[in-house]
Amino acid sequence: MSEVIQQQGNPQTPGAWPGGDGGGGGGDWPRYPRLYDAIPSSGPTSGGNTVLLTGSGLLGTNQVTFGGVPATIVAQDPSGNSVTVIAPAHAVGTVQVIATTPRGLSNAVSYTYTVTPPTGPTVTVLVPTSGPTTGGTAFAIIGTNLTGGTVTFNGVAASGVSINATGTVLTGTTPPGPAGNVPVVVTTPAGSTVVAGGFTYTAPPPVVTLLSPSSGSTAGGTAFVMTGSNLSGASVTFNGVAATGVSVNASGTALVGFTPAGPLGNVPVVVTTPGGSTVVAGGYTYTPPPLPVVSLLSPSSGSAAGGTAFVVTGSNLSGASVTFNGVAATGVSVNASGTALVGFTPAGPLGNVPVVVTTPGGSTVVAGGYTYV
Repeated sequence: MSEVIQQQGNPQTPGAWPGGDGGGGGGDWPRYPRLYDAIPSSGPTSGGNTVLLTGSGLLGTNQVTFGGVPATIVAQDPSGNSVTVIAPAHAVGTVQVIATTPRGLSNAVSYTYTVTPPTGPTVTVLVPTSGPTTGGTAFAIIGTNLTGGTVTFNGVAASGVSINATGTVLTGTTPPGPAGNVPVVVTTPAGSTVVAGGFTYTAPPPVVTLLSPSSGSTAGGTAFVMTGSNLSGASVTFNGVAATGVSVNASGTALVGFTPAGPLGNVPVVVTTPGGSTVVAGGYTYTPPPLPVVSLLSPSSGSAAGGTAFVVTGSNLSGASVTFNGVAATGVSVNASGTALVGFTPAGPLGNVPVVVTTPGGSTVVAGGYTYV
């Protein structure tokens, strides 16, 4: 026989509690504890939520059970009309809630345990918010519901991910990534969230270990090679003037180009990449351009009236002019390599005359001269 039936079969002494049990008797009826409602009437299987039990005759409640599992009593109404408890954990399903008082057991009210879908992760801060494109930056994410989480930077998984027991701190190491801002996504079994502000990859500054040669003509055009690291995307200036034909290998460890023209003496050389700039130790020394060298003048004779087409071959002929007996030749043009020069002779006196080739590097007299006939 249940305890409730025992209560009904063994009524309490009339008038023990003021107010009775209804019927206007004013304390003359036996009064047993009664439950009307559980508010709310459902909750998570993990328990821990607050439940208000309304009823009557609940004064002195010393135990409340949910499906036989004791709850924690946190408050009671002095008039015996309610009891506030913390629901215990329980398996999914509907259970009976019963209160126990000095007068006995109450009737049961229903309470349903439900499975609450896990809450997705939230992120309040990512530190640091930037690091080198090479990866390897240790980071921490602070938030909630991070348990079981993974992290991607621009779609690439971070390594060494670890999460504290409360699921509020996640640590790891960034993977390599492209320069610039990229999305960071935290994913748990309950869902994903995009970290506000993302992560900014910064390219490491360039490093130059060697510039070769370290000197060349003020006329520019000297081929040079730089070796080092992080040279991808680089530009180079000599005394503030950009080098031409700059190209960098795939690994960013070597750079080639051609010097611009510059003043005599040592000048600064600066390499600039998306990761920053560096000044090349020792700079670059501009030297006077080399003297022109003539190995052949063809033909070596022609009409005194002038207008004879001629060719000068040699080296260092860039920027050259030519005189025959002190009179400038016309139509002078030099090939890109500075190894050949063409033009037309001016008029001149009969006989052999000196021929002089002049460049920014100086002048040279052509051996054998030129004979006007």
